Amino acid sequence: MDQELRKRFATLTTAHLADACIRARLPVRCAPAAMHAVIPGSRLAGRAVPARHVGSVDIFLEAFEGARPGDVLVVDNRGRTDEACVGDLVALEALDAGLDGIVIWGLHRDTADIREIGLPVFSLGAVPTGPLRLEARPEGTLESATVGEWTVDRADLVLGDEDGVLFIPAAHAAELFTLAETIRDTERRQAERIRAGESLRSQVRFEDYLTSREQTPSLTFRDHLRAVGGAIEE
Repeated sequence: MDQELRKRFATLTTAHLADACIRARLPVRCAPAAMHAVIPGSRLAGRAVPARHVGSVDIFLEAFEGARPGDVLVVDNRGRTDEACVGDLVALEALDAGLDGIVIWGLHRDTADIREIGLPVFSLGAVPTGPLRLEARPEGTLESATVGEWTVDRADLVLGDEDGVLFIPAAHAAELFTLAETIRDTERRQAERIRAGESLRSQVRFEDYLTSREQTPSLTFRDHLRAVGGAIEE
C-alpha cells in the first residue's frame, strides 16, 4: 500500500470505504462484527500477508520473510475459540519486521504485553492457552487466508479502525478511495446542515421520494439518493 493511500485513509473510516464498495458495485468484505482491536482506537492499513495457522508459530515467521514494511499479517485460525494463535512474541516480531498490524480470524493472548508493544492487533478475543495441536501444513498456507466468509490474498488491502476490519482489492483502491472521500464530504455537509436546523429528510427530499415511490413501487431509496446526491446508505 503506497504512502499516498495511507495518508488518505487517515482522513477516512472503514465505513466510508464500505459505502464506496457498494457504490462501485463491489462485494463489501467485512470481517465479522466480533473482530475488535486489542488496543481501543487502533487503526491499520496495508497489503495483506496471509497465513493459515496449523498449530505452530513458524508459519508466521515464514510469512514475515516475504512481507514488506507496512503490510498486515492476516491470520486464518478458522475462527477457533479454544486456543490463542498469536501472542506477544509474534506481535514483537511483526513490529520489528515493519508490519502495520495483525488481523486474526481467531484469538490472541498476552493482552497486556500486546498493548504495551502498541502494534495494532484485531482479533475475536483472548484466551490464556496457546495451540494444543500440530496439523499437517496444507497447500497454499501462505497464499490466502479466510476471515469469516471471505478469502483474502496478497492482492487485497486490509483496513481497520473502530468500526472493524475491511478487505478491498488493491486494483480498485484508487477508485474506492476517491468514492469514499466524496461520500465523506457529502456526509459532513449533511451533518452541518442538520446542526444548522435543516432536517435530513428535507435535504434528501424524502417527501418527493415517497411520492415517487407511490408512482413507481420498485424505486428504492438508494436510487433516489443517487439522484439527489445524498449519502446515507452509501
